[in-house]
Amino acid sequence: MNLPDPGALYSDHLRVLAQRADEALARGGFDHLVVPSGRLHYQLFDDRDYPYAVNPQFKTWLPLTRLPDSWLVYTPGRRPQLVYHQPHDYWHAVPAAPSGWWVGHFDIHVIRTPEEALALLPKDPARCAILGEPQSALGQASGRQFVPNNPQPVIDYLEYQRAFKTPYEIALMRQAQVHAVRGHRAAEAAFRAGASEFAIHMAYCSAVGQDSNELPYGNIIALNEHAAVLHYTDLGHAAPQPARSFLIDAGASAHGYASDITRTYAAAGHDEFQALIDAVDAAQRKLCAAVRGGFDYKQLHVDAHLALMGILKDFGVITVSPEAALASGVSAAFFPHGIGHLIGAQVHDVAGFAASDRGGRIERPAGHPYLRMTRVLEPGMVVTIEPGVYFIDMLLDEVKQAGNAASVNWERVDFFRPYGGIRIEDEVLCTDGEADNLTRPVFAA
Repeated sequence: MNLPDPGALYSDHLRVLAQRADEALARGGFDHLVVPSGRLHYQLFDDRDYPYAVNPQFKTWLPLTRLPDSWLVYTPGRRPQLVYHQPHDYWHAVPAAPSGWWVGHFDIHVIRTPEEALALLPKDPARCAILGEPQSALGQASGRQFVPNNPQPVIDYLEYQRAFKTPYEIALMRQAQVHAVRGHRAAEAAFRAGASEFAIHMAYCSAVGQDSNELPYGNIIALNEHAAVLHYTDLGHAAPQPARSFLIDAGASAHGYASDITRTYAAAGHDEFQALIDAVDAAQRKLCAAVRGGFDYKQLHVDAHLALMGILKDFGVITVSPEAALASGVSAAFFPHGIGHLIGAQVHDVAGFAASDRGGRIERPAGHPYLRMTRVLEPGMVVTIEPGVYFIDMLLDEVKQAGNAASVNWERVDFFRPYGGIRIEDEVLCTDGEADNLTRPVFAA
């Protein structure tokens, strides 16, 4: 596929970020935006560090995801500054000299110890909006301390605006799709060859070229009944006999931007489960096509419930209408999670519930506690669409306890229970016109 060049789009991306930062600082009454990249965290009673995770506020400005103890400084009207930590260290690999499409847009100051950053940060910390985690605090031993204050007016504005992706961000997200689809194809081939969950996971990582520390989230690799565990990450080392079904929820990263893709497969000969997959896939495509400016994402979630319950009615799993299943809560036993979420620099990107760029919250509909976004769709948003149906013992027991046992054909549940469940997920860009599915064209190619 011919993908856009992120480097050619980066200058305009920075211009947008600067405009957003200007407004955010004005709202908060600050002169400078200061963003630490984050520090390494160490395990209790040990000298082993946890995998480093860069501050999302930092990586929206810079395509750098492995640069702890560094700082971004933006002052309105001035060229942004980067304090670039490149320690002298023979125990570990250190960041290479700054290079890439981003270098010419920053004044870069290389430091060898974290404390050297103090001399390069603004003189008065009180005039700074410092966005980061508490562990990033610097200067405790001096009279001039930079402690993240995360002022709410600044955070509210920046996080709300992050829902609207720049062309640069969309280009990186398209790259992340290509990486992930390569892994998905390798994972399906491993499943067809009879591999274990662990072996499928390793095939995925090898094809993507990213390990568990680089992937945007832990791979969900679920065979048979394990697909009924929504976030199953145990990775069995022995393949079940027989293998009936395979659910994979796995993404990839491109300079800190994520993809999040789910597919479900039936083993050869399991035709009825394959037919159920096909029906969910068709419904998912229709839901993706409904992503358009002005459409309420909450309604899309309700529409997904009705569509999925219509499928289960057709397959004889429920005995009531989709509307009755939704009203009684039976639909939530089969589809217990939300239809999706915003995605970008974070897999579950921020401000999904934001009422405006000044704060406030749009609550979830009653009876749908796991929906991750309640905003009205607008052009520039990228959301996931991930309907699913599952056969989860705990939730099905609750249906019986609630007096709704007659709404379910338990023989059909018993037939599908050994397959675990089905989930299908794409990323979709909301535009001024038709939905732009970022995922399907990559599989088609």
